[in-house]
Amino acid sequence: MHVKGFNKATFEAVHLSEDKLTSIRINPDKISSVDLLDYITEPVAWCKDGYYLSERPVFTFHPLIHAGAFYVQEASSMFLWHILNNIDVNENAKVLDLCAAPGGKSTLLSSFFKDGVIVCNEVIQSRAAILVENIVKWGNDNTIVTNNDPRQFADCYQLFDVIVLDAPCSGSGMFRKDNAAIGEWSAENVLHCSQRQQRILSDILPCLKTGGYIVYSTCSYSKEEDEDIADFIVKENPSLQTVQIPVKEEWNIVETISDKENAWGYRFFPDKVKGEGFFVSVFKKTDNTDFPAFDRPVKEDKNVVVTKTEKEVIHSFIDIAAEYEYLRNRDSILALPMANIEFIRLIISKLYIKRAGIELGSIKGKDFIPSHHLAMSKLSGLIEQKVEVDKEMALNYLRKKEMNLIAPKGWNLIQYKNLSLGWIKGLPNRINNYYPSEWRILKS
Repeated sequence: MHVKGFNKATFEAVHLSEDKLTSIRINPDKISSVDLLDYITEPVAWCKDGYYLSERPVFTFHPLIHAGAFYVQEASSMFLWHILNNIDVNENAKVLDLCAAPGGKSTLLSSFFKDGVIVCNEVIQSRAAILVENIVKWGNDNTIVTNNDPRQFADCYQLFDVIVLDAPCSGSGMFRKDNAAIGEWSAENVLHCSQRQQRILSDILPCLKTGGYIVYSTCSYSKEEDEDIADFIVKENPSLQTVQIPVKEEWNIVETISDKENAWGYRFFPDKVKGEGFFVSVFKKTDNTDFPAFDRPVKEDKNVVVTKTEKEVIHSFIDIAAEYEYLRNRDSILALPMANIEFIRLIISKLYIKRAGIELGSIKGKDFIPSHHLAMSKLSGLIEQKVEVDKEMALNYLRKKEMNLIAPKGWNLIQYKNLSLGWIKGLPNRINNYYPSEWRILKS
Protein backbone atom coordinates (compact mmCIF):
# COMPACT_ATOMS: atom_id res chain seq x y z
CA MET A 1 0.00 0.00 0.00
CA HIS A 2 1.67 3.20 -1.21
CA VAL A 3 0.10 5.92 0.88
CA LYS A 4 1.63 8.45 3.23
CA GLY A 5 1.96 7.24 6.81
CA PHE A 6 1.69 3.52 6.09
CA ASN A 7 4.17 1.31 7.96
CA LYS A 8 3.82 -2.32 6.97
CA ALA A 9 5.47 -3.84 10.05
CA THR A 10 3.51 -1.95 12.70
CA PHE A 11 0.32 -2.14 10.63
CA GLU A 12 0.50 -5.94 10.42
CA ALA A 13 1.42 -6.23 14.11
CA VAL A 14 -1.66 -4.35 15.29
CA HIS A 15 -3.90 -6.40 12.99
CA LEU A 16 -2.53 -9.62 14.47
CA SER A 17 -3.05 -8.38 18.02
CA GLU A 18 -5.96 -9.75 20.03
CA ASP A 19 -6.57 -6.31 21.54
CA LYS A 20 -9.70 -4.70 20.16
CA LEU A 21 -10.68 -1.12 20.92
CA THR A 22 -14.21 -0.28 22.01
CA SER A 23 -15.49 3.27 22.23
CA ILE A 24 -18.82 4.89 22.96
CA ARG A 25 -20.30 8.36 22.67
CA ILE A 26 -22.69 9.41 25.41
CA ASN A 27 -25.95 11.25 24.83
CA PRO A 28 -25.46 14.59 26.62
CA ASP A 29 -29.24 15.16 26.71
CA LYS A 30 -29.74 11.98 28.74
CA ILE A 31 -26.71 11.61 30.99
CA SER A 32 -24.45 14.33 32.33
CA SER A 33 -21.87 12.03 33.90
CA VAL A 34 -20.17 8.82 32.79
CA ASP A 35 -20.50 7.50 36.35
CA LEU A 36 -23.61 5.62 35.17
CA LEU A 37 -21.49 3.58 32.76
CA ASP A 38 -19.02 0.73 33.23
CA TYR A 39 -15.46 0.25 31.96
CA ILE A 40 -14.80 3.91 31.07
CA THR A 41 -11.05 4.53 30.79
CA GLU A 42 -10.30 7.82 29.01
CA PRO A 43 -11.97 10.32 26.68
CA VAL A 44 -11.59 10.29 22.91
CA ALA A 45 -9.30 13.26 22.28
CA TRP A 46 -11.18 14.72 19.32
CA CYS A 47 -14.77 14.26 20.50
CA LYS A 48 -16.32 15.89 23.57
CA ASP A 49 -18.68 13.03 24.41
CA GLY A 50 -16.51 10.11 23.26
CA TYR A 51 -14.91 7.59 25.62
CA TYR A 52 -12.87 4.40 25.38
CA LEU A 53 -13.82 1.29 27.34
CA SER A 54 -11.39 -1.09 29.04
CA GLU A 55 -13.40 -4.04 27.72
CA ARG A 56 -16.36 -4.66 25.48
CA PRO A 57 -19.47 -5.65 27.42
CA VAL A 58 -22.42 -7.43 25.83
CA PHE A 59 -24.27 -4.26 24.91
CA THR A 60 -27.49 -6.13 24.17
CA PHE A 61 -27.87 -6.70 27.91
CA HIS A 62 -27.06 -3.13 28.91
CA PRO A 63 -30.41 -1.39 29.50
CA LEU A 64 -28.92 2.07 29.09
CA ILE A 65 -28.07 1.50 25.42
CA HIS A 66 -31.78 0.77 24.84
CA ALA A 67 -32.57 4.00 26.69
CA GLY A 68 -30.39 5.94 24.22
CA ALA A 69 -27.91 6.97 26.91
CA PHE A 70 -24.95 6.16 24.66
CA TYR A 71 -24.05 4.92 21.21
CA VAL A 72 -21.29 2.44 20.38
CA GLN A 73 -19.24 4.30 17.79
CA GLU A 74 -15.78 3.78 16.40
CA ALA A 75 -13.45 6.48 17.75
CA SER A 76 -11.97 7.47 14.38
CA SER A 77 -15.39 8.36 12.97
CA MET A 78 -16.00 10.65 15.97
CA PHE A 79 -13.42 12.97 14.37
CA LEU A 80 -16.48 14.52 12.73
CA TRP A 81 -17.09 16.41 16.00
CA HIS A 82 -13.64 18.03 15.76
CA ILE A 83 -14.26 18.95 12.11
CA LEU A 84 -17.53 20.65 12.98
CA ASN A 85 -15.78 22.64 15.69
CA ASN A 86 -13.29 23.93 13.13
CA ILE A 87 -15.53 25.05 10.28
CA ASP A 88 -17.82 28.08 10.05
CA VAL A 89 -21.30 26.67 10.65
CA ASN A 90 -24.21 27.89 12.77
CA GLU A 91 -25.96 25.89 15.47
CA ASN A 92 -29.16 26.01 13.42
CA ALA A 93 -27.56 24.53 10.30
CA LYS A 94 -29.51 22.34 7.90
CA VAL A 95 -27.49 19.13 7.54
CA LEU A 96 -27.73 16.08 5.28
CA ASP A 97 -26.20 12.79 6.40
CA LEU A 98 -26.58 10.97 3.11
CA CYS A 99 -25.50 7.38 3.91
CA ALA A 100 -26.57 7.48 7.52
CA ALA A 101 -27.23 3.93 8.75
CA PRO A 102 -26.75 2.66 11.36
CA GLY A 103 -26.76 6.18 12.85
CA GLY A 104 -23.43 6.99 14.51
CA LYS A 105 -22.79 10.21 12.63
CA SER A 106 -26.48 11.16 12.58
CA THR A 107 -26.77 11.01 16.37
CA LEU A 108 -23.52 12.97 16.66
CA LEU A 109 -24.86 15.63 14.29
CA SER A 110 -28.14 15.73 16.20
CA SER A 111 -26.27 16.49 19.43
CA PHE A 112 -23.99 19.07 17.79
CA PHE A 113 -26.66 21.05 15.90
CA LYS A 114 -29.29 21.27 18.63
CA ASP A 115 -31.15 24.11 16.91
CA GLY A 116 -30.71 22.78 13.39
CA VAL A 117 -32.26 19.99 11.33
CA ILE A 118 -30.51 16.74 10.44
CA VAL A 119 -31.84 14.86 7.41
CA CYS A 120 -30.62 11.29 7.94
CA ASN A 121 -30.91 9.31 4.72
CA GLU A 122 -30.40 5.62 4.00
CA VAL A 123 -31.14 4.12 0.60
CA ILE A 124 -31.36 0.45 1.72
CA GLN A 125 -34.73 -0.15 3.35
CA SER A 126 -33.58 -2.71 5.92
CA ARG A 127 -30.75 -0.44 7.04
CA ALA A 128 -33.16 2.51 7.14
CA ALA A 129 -35.17 0.57 9.73
CA ILE A 130 -32.06 0.22 11.91
CA LEU A 131 -31.39 3.93 11.45
CA VAL A 132 -34.91 4.77 12.64
CA GLU A 133 -34.42 2.61 15.74
CA ASN A 134 -31.20 4.37 16.73
CA ILE A 135 -32.59 7.84 16.00
CA VAL A 136 -35.70 7.09 18.08
CA LYS A 137 -33.62 5.87 21.01
CA TRP A 138 -31.43 8.98 20.85
CA GLY A 139 -34.65 10.93 21.40
CA ASN A 140 -33.96 14.34 19.83
CA ASP A 141 -36.58 16.31 17.93
CA ASN A 142 -34.30 17.76 15.23
CA THR A 143 -33.98 14.74 12.91
CA ILE A 144 -35.77 13.54 9.78
CA VAL A 145 -35.13 9.99 8.56
CA THR A 146 -35.51 9.53 4.80
CA ASN A 147 -35.24 6.47 2.55
CA ASN A 148 -34.15 7.80 -0.84
CA ASP A 149 -31.60 7.20 -3.55
CA PRO A 150 -29.08 10.08 -3.86
CA ARG A 151 -30.47 11.06 -7.25
CA GLN A 152 -33.86 11.67 -5.63
CA PHE A 153 -32.34 14.68 -3.87
CA ALA A 154 -32.16 16.52 -7.21
CA ASP A 155 -35.02 18.81 -6.15
CA CYS A 156 -33.19 19.81 -2.96
CA TYR A 157 -30.97 22.26 -4.80
CA GLN A 158 -28.76 24.29 -2.42
CA LEU A 159 -30.78 23.42 0.69
CA PHE A 160 -28.01 22.18 3.00
CA ASP A 161 -25.33 24.00 4.99
CA VAL A 162 -23.43 20.76 5.61
CA ILE A 163 -23.45 17.46 3.74
CA VAL A 164 -21.84 14.44 5.39
CA LEU A 165 -21.05 11.59 3.01
CA ASP A 166 -19.60 8.53 4.72
CA ALA A 167 -19.40 6.81 1.38
CA PRO A 168 -19.96 3.11 0.65
CA CYS A 169 -16.45 1.71 0.30
CA SER A 170 -14.36 -1.46 0.08
CA GLY A 171 -14.01 -1.55 3.87
CA SER A 172 -10.29 -2.23 4.25
CA GLY A 173 -10.15 0.08 7.26
CA MET A 174 -12.33 -2.38 9.17
CA PHE A 175 -10.11 -5.44 8.62
CA ARG A 176 -8.96 -5.49 12.26
CA LYS A 177 -12.49 -5.13 13.61
CA ASP A 178 -14.32 -7.34 11.11
CA ASN A 179 -12.58 -10.39 9.67
CA ALA A 180 -15.41 -10.89 7.17
CA ALA A 181 -14.35 -7.63 5.51
CA ILE A 182 -11.06 -9.26 4.48
CA GLY A 183 -12.81 -11.94 2.44
CA GLU A 184 -15.03 -9.39 0.72
CA TRP A 185 -12.18 -7.11 -0.36
CA SER A 186 -10.82 -7.11 -3.92
CA ALA A 187 -9.10 -4.70 -6.29
CA GLU A 188 -12.17 -4.92 -8.51
CA ASN A 189 -14.39 -3.88 -5.61
CA VAL A 190 -12.15 -0.89 -4.90
CA LEU A 191 -12.63 0.27 -8.51
CA HIS A 192 -16.38 -0.36 -8.30
CA CYS A 193 -16.62 1.62 -5.06
CA SER A 194 -14.60 4.49 -6.49
CA GLN A 195 -16.96 4.77 -9.44
CA ARG A 196 -20.01 4.59 -7.18
CA GLN A 197 -18.56 7.29 -4.90
CA GLN A 198 -18.17 9.58 -7.91
CA ARG A 199 -21.76 8.96 -8.99
CA ILE A 200 -23.10 9.70 -5.50
CA LEU A 201 -21.07 12.92 -5.29
CA SER A 202 -22.30 14.07 -8.70
CA ASP A 203 -25.89 13.50 -7.57
CA ILE A 204 -25.62 15.21 -4.20
CA LEU A 205 -23.21 18.15 -4.52
CA PRO A 206 -25.84 20.46 -6.13
CA CYS A 207 -27.71 20.26 -2.80
CA LEU A 208 -24.93 22.17 -1.01
CA LYS A 209 -25.44 25.87 -0.31
CA THR A 210 -22.84 28.47 -1.20
CA GLY A 211 -20.67 28.81 1.89
CA GLY A 212 -21.58 25.27 2.94
CA TYR A 213 -19.31 22.31 3.61
CA ILE A 214 -19.14 18.71 2.47
CA VAL A 215 -17.41 16.17 4.71
CA TYR A 216 -16.34 13.13 2.67
CA SER A 217 -15.13 10.00 4.46
CA THR A 218 -14.52 6.28 4.01
CA CYS A 219 -13.32 3.37 6.09
CA SER A 220 -10.92 2.43 3.30
CA TYR A 221 -7.15 2.67 2.97
CA SER A 222 -7.29 2.70 -0.84
CA LYS A 223 -6.02 5.86 -2.48
CA GLU A 224 -8.55 5.34 -5.28
CA GLU A 225 -11.38 5.85 -2.77
CA ASP A 226 -9.70 8.59 -0.75
CA GLU A 227 -7.21 11.11 -2.19
CA ASP A 228 -8.26 10.33 -5.77
CA ILE A 229 -11.88 11.09 -4.89
CA ALA A 230 -10.75 14.33 -3.22
CA ASP A 231 -9.11 15.21 -6.55
CA PHE A 232 -12.34 14.34 -8.37
CA ILE A 233 -14.38 16.59 -6.07
CA VAL A 234 -12.21 19.65 -6.71
CA LYS A 235 -11.66 19.03 -10.42
CA GLU A 236 -15.33 18.45 -11.23
CA ASN A 237 -16.56 21.23 -8.93
CA PRO A 238 -14.27 24.29 -9.18
CA SER A 239 -16.41 26.09 -6.58
CA LEU A 240 -15.30 23.58 -3.92
CA GLN A 241 -12.20 24.56 -1.98
CA THR A 242 -10.22 22.10 0.13
CA VAL A 243 -10.27 22.83 3.88
CA GLN A 244 -7.37 22.13 6.21
CA ILE A 245 -8.43 20.93 9.68
CA PRO A 246 -6.00 21.52 12.60
CA VAL A 247 -4.86 18.32 14.31
CA LYS A 248 -2.62 17.88 17.33
CA GLU A 249 0.68 16.11 16.76
CA GLU A 250 0.08 13.69 19.63
CA TRP A 251 -3.07 12.38 17.96
CA ASN A 252 -0.87 10.73 15.27
CA ILE A 253 -3.42 11.38 12.54
CA VAL A 254 -1.65 11.44 9.16
CA GLU A 255 -2.31 14.59 7.12
CA THR A 256 -2.14 14.00 3.36
CA ILE A 257 -2.31 16.12 0.20
CA SER A 258 -3.81 14.68 -3.00
CA ASP A 259 -1.64 14.36 -6.09
CA LYS A 260 -3.48 16.57 -8.59
CA GLU A 261 -5.56 19.18 -6.76
CA ASN A 262 -3.61 19.45 -3.49
CA ALA A 263 -6.66 18.57 -1.42
CA TRP A 264 -6.16 17.99 2.30
CA GLY A 265 -7.04 14.59 3.74
CA TYR A 266 -6.71 12.87 7.11
CA ARG A 267 -5.82 9.21 7.51
CA PHE A 268 -6.30 7.13 10.63
CA PHE A 269 -4.09 4.05 10.89
CA PRO A 270 -4.81 1.67 13.81
CA ASP A 271 -1.10 1.26 14.54
CA LYS A 272 -0.86 5.04 15.07
CA VAL A 273 -4.20 6.14 16.59
CA LYS A 274 -6.63 4.65 19.07
CA GLY A 275 -9.16 3.83 16.40
CA GLU A 276 -9.80 1.87 13.22
CA GLY A 277 -8.88 2.73 9.65
CA PHE A 278 -10.54 5.90 8.42
CA PHE A 279 -10.11 8.71 5.88
CA VAL A 280 -11.80 12.09 5.79
CA SER A 281 -11.56 15.22 3.68
CA VAL A 282 -13.47 18.52 3.92
CA PHE A 283 -14.48 21.02 1.23
CA LYS A 284 -16.19 24.43 1.26
CA LYS A 285 -18.38 25.75 -1.54
CA THR A 286 -17.06 29.22 -2.31
CA ASP A 287 -18.86 30.48 -5.43
CA ASN A 288 -21.31 33.36 -5.24
CA THR A 289 -24.20 31.72 -7.06
CA ASP A 290 -27.03 30.86 -4.70
CA PHE A 291 -30.79 30.46 -4.77
CA PRO A 292 -33.14 30.95 -1.83
CA ALA A 293 -33.96 27.63 -0.23
CA PHE A 294 -37.66 28.48 -0.11
CA ASP A 295 -38.25 30.06 -3.50
CA ARG A 296 -40.64 27.25 -4.47
CA PRO A 297 -44.10 27.04 -2.88
CA VAL A 298 -44.93 23.93 -0.88
CA LYS A 299 -48.40 22.55 -1.47
CA GLU A 300 -50.11 21.80 1.78
CA ASP A 301 -51.36 18.22 1.98
CA LYS A 302 -54.78 18.31 3.63
CA ASN A 303 -54.24 14.74 4.85
CA VAL A 304 -51.43 15.78 7.20
CA VAL A 305 -53.40 18.42 9.08
CA VAL A 306 -54.16 17.57 12.71
CA THR A 307 -57.66 18.66 13.71
CA LYS A 308 -58.58 20.75 16.74
CA THR A 309 -60.35 17.75 18.30
CA GLU A 310 -57.25 15.59 17.86
CA LYS A 311 -55.10 18.28 19.46
CA GLU A 312 -57.43 18.28 22.46
CA VAL A 313 -57.00 14.50 22.80
CA ILE A 314 -53.23 14.91 22.69
CA HIS A 315 -53.26 17.71 25.24
CA SER A 316 -55.34 15.59 27.60
CA PHE A 317 -52.35 13.27 27.74
CA ILE A 318 -49.35 15.56 27.48
CA ASP A 319 -48.92 19.32 27.42
CA ILE A 320 -46.78 19.98 24.36
CA ALA A 321 -44.97 23.30 24.35
CA ALA A 322 -46.07 25.98 21.90
CA GLU A 323 -42.80 25.76 19.93
CA TYR A 324 -44.02 22.59 18.19
CA GLU A 325 -46.35 22.14 15.25
CA TYR A 326 -48.35 18.96 14.67
CA LEU A 327 -48.44 17.02 11.42
CA ARG A 328 -49.79 13.61 10.57
CA ASN A 329 -47.63 10.89 9.04
CA ARG A 330 -49.94 7.99 8.10
CA ASP A 331 -51.65 7.07 11.41
CA SER A 332 -49.15 8.86 13.64
CA ILE A 333 -49.09 12.41 14.97
CA LEU A 334 -45.71 14.16 14.77
CA ALA A 335 -44.42 17.08 16.83
CA LEU A 336 -42.07 19.21 14.74
CA PRO A 337 -39.96 22.15 15.97
CA MET A 338 -41.73 25.36 14.93
CA ALA A 339 -38.42 27.20 14.50
CA ASN A 340 -37.56 25.02 11.48
CA ILE A 341 -41.04 24.11 10.31
CA GLU A 342 -40.73 25.73 6.87
CA PHE A 343 -37.61 23.71 6.06
CA ILE A 344 -39.11 20.52 7.52
CA ARG A 345 -42.30 20.85 5.48
CA LEU A 346 -40.19 21.44 2.37
CA ILE A 347 -38.21 18.23 2.98
CA ILE A 348 -41.38 16.27 3.70
CA SER A 349 -42.84 17.47 0.40
CA LYS A 350 -39.83 16.26 -1.59
CA LEU A 351 -38.61 12.99 -0.07
CA TYR A 352 -39.89 9.67 1.26
CA ILE A 353 -40.05 10.14 5.02
CA LYS A 354 -39.59 7.31 7.52
CA ARG A 355 -39.65 9.49 10.66
CA ALA A 356 -39.62 13.22 11.44
CA GLY A 357 -39.43 15.20 14.64
CA ILE A 358 -40.97 13.33 17.58
CA GLU A 359 -43.68 10.79 16.86
CA LEU A 360 -46.18 11.45 19.63
CA GLY A 361 -48.52 8.54 18.98
CA SER A 362 -51.88 7.77 17.42
CA ILE A 363 -55.50 8.48 18.23
CA LYS A 364 -58.14 5.77 18.37
CA GLY A 365 -61.55 7.24 19.03
CA LYS A 366 -61.07 9.44 22.06
CA ASP A 367 -57.98 7.58 23.27
CA PHE A 368 -54.38 8.63 22.73
CA ILE A 369 -51.89 5.77 22.23
CA PRO A 370 -48.40 7.15 22.96
CA SER A 371 -45.52 6.06 20.73
CA HIS A 372 -42.21 4.62 21.84
CA HIS A 373 -40.53 7.69 20.35
CA LEU A 374 -42.38 9.89 22.84
CA ALA A 375 -41.08 7.72 25.68
CA MET A 376 -37.52 8.16 24.42
CA SER A 377 -37.81 11.91 23.91
CA LYS A 378 -37.22 14.84 26.23
CA LEU A 379 -40.94 15.58 25.90
CA SER A 380 -41.68 12.47 27.92
CA GLY A 381 -40.40 14.29 31.00
CA LEU A 382 -43.89 15.78 31.26
CA ILE A 383 -45.35 12.37 32.10
CA GLU A 384 -45.81 12.07 35.87
CA GLN A 385 -46.34 8.30 36.23
CA LYS A 386 -42.95 6.58 36.21
CA VAL A 387 -41.92 3.16 37.51
CA GLU A 388 -38.23 2.63 38.39
CA VAL A 389 -36.99 -0.96 37.94
CA ASP A 390 -33.74 -2.86 38.55
CA LYS A 391 -31.59 -4.34 35.81
CA GLU A 392 -33.26 -7.77 35.85
CA MET A 393 -36.72 -6.26 35.55
CA ALA A 394 -35.48 -3.85 32.87
CA LEU A 395 -34.19 -6.75 30.78
CA ASN A 396 -37.48 -8.62 31.22
CA TYR A 397 -39.25 -5.54 29.94
CA LEU A 398 -36.89 -5.30 26.94
CA ARG A 399 -37.50 -9.00 26.19
CA LYS A 400 -41.27 -8.44 26.49
CA LYS A 401 -41.40 -11.17 29.11
CA GLU A 402 -43.82 -11.40 32.00
CA MET A 403 -43.13 -8.78 34.65
CA ASN A 404 -44.14 -9.21 38.28
CA LEU A 405 -44.79 -5.53 38.70
CA ILE A 406 -47.37 -3.28 40.29
CA ALA A 407 -48.02 -0.04 38.44
CA PRO A 408 -50.56 2.77 38.72
CA LYS A 409 -53.57 2.59 36.44
CA GLY A 410 -53.01 3.93 32.95
CA TRP A 411 -49.85 4.77 31.04
CA ASN A 412 -46.50 4.60 32.86
CA LEU A 413 -42.90 5.08 31.83
CA ILE A 414 -40.61 2.21 32.76
CA GLN A 415 -37.27 3.67 33.88
CA TYR A 416 -33.86 2.27 34.69
CA LYS A 417 -31.47 4.60 36.53
CA ASN A 418 -33.99 7.42 35.89
CA LEU A 419 -33.86 6.93 32.11
CA SER A 420 -36.95 5.83 30.22
CA LEU A 421 -37.06 2.48 28.44
CA GLY A 422 -40.64 2.68 27.16
CA TRP A 423 -44.31 2.38 28.07
CA ILE A 424 -46.39 0.01 30.13
CA LYS A 425 -50.10 0.33 30.81
CA GLY A 426 -51.42 -0.48 34.25
CA LEU A 427 -54.67 -2.49 34.28
CA PRO A 428 -56.65 -3.83 37.29
CA ASN A 429 -54.99 -7.28 37.34
CA ARG A 430 -51.96 -6.95 35.08
CA ILE A 431 -49.78 -4.64 33.05
CA ASN A 432 -49.41 -4.49 29.29
CA ASN A 433 -45.89 -4.14 27.88
CA TYR A 434 -45.72 -1.71 24.95
CA TYR A 435 -42.05 -2.12 24.05
CA PRO A 436 -41.78 -2.41 20.23
CA SER A 437 -41.89 -6.12 19.37
CA GLU A 438 -39.42 -5.73 16.51
CA TRP A 439 -36.79 -4.29 18.88
CA ARG A 440 -37.14 -6.77 21.74
CA ILE A 441 -34.11 -8.67 23.03
CA LEU A 442 -34.23 -12.21 21.61
CA LYS A 443 -31.08 -13.52 23.28
CA SER A 444 -31.46 -15.26 26.63
